[in-house]
Amino acid sequence: MNTAATQLAGAGDIDHNQQVAYDVAHGASAISAARSMLAYGARGEKEAAISCAFVADALADIEARVLARENLWGLRPGWMESAMGFMRTWRDPSLLASLATSGASRHLDPDFEMVRETFHRFAEERVLPYADDVHRNNSDVPEEVIKRLAELGGFGLSIPEEYGGLASGDESDYLGMIIATEELSWASLGIGGSLITRPEILARALLKGGTDEQKKNWLPRLASGETMVAVAVTEPDFGSDVANLVTSATRGPGGWVVNGVKTWCTFAARADVLMLLARTNPDRSQAHRGLSLFLVPKPRGEGHGFSFVQGENAADAPAHDGSPGKMEGRAIDTIGYRGMHSYEVSFANWWIPDDCLIGGEPGLGRGFYYQMQGFENGRLQTAARALGVMQAAYEAALSYSRERVVFGRPTAEYQLTQVKLTRMAVLIQAIRQFSYEVARLMASGEGALEASMVKAYACRAAEWVTREAMQMHGGMGYAEEFPVSRYFVDARVLSIFEGADETLALKVIARRLIENASHSSTEC
Repeated sequence: MNTAATQLAGAGDIDHNQQVAYDVAHGASAISAARSMLAYGARGEKEAAISCAFVADALADIEARVLARENLWGLRPGWMESAMGFMRTWRDPSLLASLATSGASRHLDPDFEMVRETFHRFAEERVLPYADDVHRNNSDVPEEVIKRLAELGGFGLSIPEEYGGLASGDESDYLGMIIATEELSWASLGIGGSLITRPEILARALLKGGTDEQKKNWLPRLASGETMVAVAVTEPDFGSDVANLVTSATRGPGGWVVNGVKTWCTFAARADVLMLLARTNPDRSQAHRGLSLFLVPKPRGEGHGFSFVQGENAADAPAHDGSPGKMEGRAIDTIGYRGMHSYEVSFANWWIPDDCLIGGEPGLGRGFYYQMQGFENGRLQTAARALGVMQAAYEAALSYSRERVVFGRPTAEYQLTQVKLTRMAVLIQAIRQFSYEVARLMASGEGALEASMVKAYACRAAEWVTREAMQMHGGMGYAEEFPVSRYFVDARVLSIFEGADETLALKVIARRLIENASHSSTEC
């Protein structure tokens, strides 16, 4: 991939070479996933077979991206010839159909295996019973789930012990978070796996730039589940283009006055506080350097829309200079990912006190950097959420194929079904091991690029896995009474939020690869 990245660097503006840059980004992500399988493959015969099958499929995907474009990648025709023998062996349908991939070990340490079992049991007993009903009726996350998850400590996984959380400051924080997220997402993406993401994003932003007083005030409340969070960053005309945001925060008497509109603000009604990225420098040429991050306290609202007027039903946020501020939220109905709800939230002269500026005066213009601290780990968490959805879909497909009889035989006995199930299991295990590796990197202060890679790769994979699981159910896969239809529509959102796939590939992964390749060339 260094050759392709170097070729891109020499081709000029990446925006004029977007297709190749996109394919390079996903190809590099596949290679990184394959590297993470080397240690896993050394653990046993089954693990080695899973690793080889994944690498063969990954190589085939890269070959398809390069085919007839070798010159754009800086490669010669026939560049894959040396790998063909390996691919013929490990992509052979008879071999794939015979692989016993079900139940392959994750090889977690005993402590992490206990974390997995604890959250899986919670997901099965406390989340799963509500999952289908919430999805079909587009209802709210049950308060019972929030209460029980808070008692379990789920909201404090990324918050240091000194602030009432469970984080110890080592590798276990990141690994424990993604293990818990996968298990909660296995039960439900909307009312399980995503509940702990927003508190973590705000917690990491506070830990990065918050004042001592802000940390002491907010982090214990986040850890206990007393304060629930929504993130208000995206705007209607500026999705991933954060640098051009226009929602403003202007100094007023004793605080700031917010005006503007945010969209795709998930959980905004139920949340007690919004993490708001707003422009504090009206000079838009300052781009991301003119943005600051705020804590915006708010009352709780109902799931399908809300409207608050300061001084009327928001007594904790008094109106400024006699002009009442307004905050209104319009629910955006979605095909999946239901329960938390997403909103378009408008602010009209909404006042917040001075101490709500994260970092205080030194935090002015630093909001972009603070929120990115949370978003980088949010991408790793999204990969874990994708894993949970994929695992649930795979288990549903495996179970149904054993029960469904077609032409006198269970569909699980047909080669095509067996090959599909094997490829699903192989892909899930590879992404899981990749996620574990990225967690270790991030714990050591590295892994920002890899977090984007695992997010991009896992989310695309989830679409394929859930689609195949749905297909294996036949007509019943299209029926809402079978959970696999929920997995399918839930998986579709994963490539959109926490960094849209195209933006992540072009603006983050490809650019970083080019920078790394250019740096290597300079050193040579």
